[in-house]
Amino acid sequence: MAKPVILTVDDDPDVLQAVSRDLRHQYGDRFRVVRADSGQTALDALQQLKLRNEFVALFLVDQRMPLMSGVEFLEQALELYPDAKRALLTAYADTDAAIRAINTTRIDYYLLKPWDPPEERLYPILDDLLDDWFASFRPPFEGIRVIGNRWSPFSHQVKDFLARNQVPYQWLDVELESAAAQLLEYAEADGKQQLPLVLFPDGSRLVQPSNLAIAEKVGLQTQAERPFYDLAIIGGGPAGLAAAVYGASEGLSTVMIEREAPGGQAGSSSRIENYLGFPVGLSGADLARRAVTQARRFGVEILTPQEVTGIRITDPYRILTLTDGSEISCHALLVATGVSYRKLDVPGMDELCGAGVYYGAAMTEAIACQGETVYIVGGANSAGQAAMHFSKYAHEVVMLVRSPLSKSMSQYLIDQIEATDNIRVCTGCVVEEVKGNTNLEALVIKNISTGETETVHATSLFIFIGAMPRTDWLDGIVERDEKGFILAGPDLIRDGKPPKGWNLDRSPFLLETSVPGIFAAGDVRYNSVKRVASGVGEGSIAVQFIHRYLSKV
Repeated sequence: MAKPVILTVDDDPDVLQAVSRDLRHQYGDRFRVVRADSGQTALDALQQLKLRNEFVALFLVDQRMPLMSGVEFLEQALELYPDAKRALLTAYADTDAAIRAINTTRIDYYLLKPWDPPEERLYPILDDLLDDWFASFRPPFEGIRVIGNRWSPFSHQVKDFLARNQVPYQWLDVELESAAAQLLEYAEADGKQQLPLVLFPDGSRLVQPSNLAIAEKVGLQTQAERPFYDLAIIGGGPAGLAAAVYGASEGLSTVMIEREAPGGQAGSSSRIENYLGFPVGLSGADLARRAVTQARRFGVEILTPQEVTGIRITDPYRILTLTDGSEISCHALLVATGVSYRKLDVPGMDELCGAGVYYGAAMTEAIACQGETVYIVGGANSAGQAAMHFSKYAHEVVMLVRSPLSKSMSQYLIDQIEATDNIRVCTGCVVEEVKGNTNLEALVIKNISTGETETVHATSLFIFIGAMPRTDWLDGIVERDEKGFILAGPDLIRDGKPPKGWNLDRSPFLLETSVPGIFAAGDVRYNSVKRVASGVGEGSIAVQFIHRYLSKV
């Protein structure tokens, strides 16, 4: 934690220098002494301290200053730091004003000039004041602060990115917390037009930043350290992370490129209870954190947020083009990009996405749903896990599903949902329309059996309606099915013949695509099992075949 501040204010340069010297001599090891030559200069300094989230322990202020007296300064300063101790430096002629200030401005003490020797006339008094301050002081949050609006898609994007990359932050809603509005004023931000405002501990700030700008600021690696790797992995979900750990641990120079945050969709899961070795379950964020730590321990480079936009084949190299135009070459490539939630195509969705309507669990919004009714669309495991998590905060969770849960959800989750009083499953129900101006206000729900519709008040809708691979950038490179899932291994063999353009004597390895040396694992692969454990298994197995491929390169 940064040292608390002692702020001293005096318009006389000699006095200011002397008091600053004495304060640093006695307290410099525990406090940062800041000095100002006028009340206005001091107020400007306090605003900057507030933006940096620093705390002021003591004001030591001269009473007789032009333009703004010590008492007048303290009246304004206490609005910023109401818990700071305050002492006036006064000449004998000003003692009456100082005594009156004890009642009007709650001055803790007044000191007569000169204060020599400080060991007798200054330090004992300030020691008592600082001891009192420390007794009630609670260390502040020292990380990133995000000031925004709950219904702002930009604010949601920033919160979600920080949370999924496990960067601690404090959320301040301008509509609920007066401190947020104050900080906007001190930062000279243009209200809602410049939200979210992200404040960093060093005093710097970003307005409506991109994920890339935040990543660079907090120290995430976004650029590769070298031009060539034995193995490049696209996608940082369970399959990609497993391949990274096994590849690097077996001596392959490995880079993993992740578009959003390590962990993929699994990383946003509130609780995974059927993963081997964790009898009480673990969160997706915890699984991602453990895997990232393990991968980095073996020397894996993790680039995030970064995205691959194209591939060139120049044997024996596979050359990747990234969004910033840079290139990375490798001998072997693993595509583990997973899938993205399918969009709900109903009126109003595009306008309200990120403003009450969310795809996936959006765990950052859970606390904001306290006491509300939350609606969830979808009936697979991800939807069930989200329902259980939101039930801890919401007054009620309503699951809107087309078919009975038994068709797509694990039994353990079905049992938990049935045993949770504030979860209601509406079978045969779909969303027909979402309504709202600046944020979600209502849903039109249709019963597909009767055709009847009902409009209900709603502020939070979370969507889990199946998933599609994002593989358009692979068009013309590897073979895919009609939905975009990548074909690999035996699925490429038709009538006993290898895929078109295959020029090797052997058949494709298990998990190898129609291009030798390019592999696919996890949910992006055609006919894969959509489970965390299977993704981890495929990522691990892929490395064995990558070794066999590399032995012939």
